Amino acid sequence: MLEWGRIVLGLLVFAFGVHLTIYANIGLAPWDCLGMGLARHLPFNYGICMTGVAVIILVIDVLMKEKIGYGTVIDALLTGNFVQMYNALNPFPENTDLWLGIGVMLAGFVFMAVGAWIYMGAEQCCGPRDSLLVGLGKRMPKVPIGFVEILLWAVVLLAGWLLGGSVGIGTLISTFGAGLVMQVVFSLIGFEPRKLRHKDIIEVSGILVRK
Repeated sequence: MLEWGRIVLGLLVFAFGVHLTIYANIGLAPWDCLGMGLARHLPFNYGICMTGVAVIILVIDVLMKEKIGYGTVIDALLTGNFVQMYNALNPFPENTDLWLGIGVMLAGFVFMAVGAWIYMGAEQCCGPRDSLLVGLGKRMPKVPIGFVEILLWAVVLLAGWLLGGSVGIGTLISTFGAGLVMQVVFSLIGFEPRKLRHKDIIEVSGILVRK
């Protein structure tokens, strides 16, 4: 249960970072572009749309036989709704300044990195989108994982743009900057995610039963 609390705390911090990248109003990251695009055509807000997308991806992850942990499920159900909560609570007017938007977006990346550090430390598997990327990478072993990620983002971004999601310089900054900022933050705090040993639902359930 303590690990679940850590996951939720991490997702709250991560979601605040995502909210900042949206509030920056200079263009959305691919997945957020898709969520906002869906919200324009469905009777649901961004949070519910992103939860729906995450659940669909989670089902695909299961079909691809990827490792699914409680962290994966909690991420799918909560992250989009946490972002929606921050969007609804934001007291500031819409941002119209490019440079302020860039600064806010970069700050958002930092919060996203710190949030990822918190919830990944629970070692209960990564979010549905990361699991999807890993699964696709396994099925295209001759293609560099970075290129697989770019292809995935391109498809998601195209779908979001066609649905009316916002695309701009922030989209480019998100695509190439979020990972870089995360790496810098992880280096500063001495966190190496590749050293984690993630436990799936079956493993964790077995541990709980033995206790």
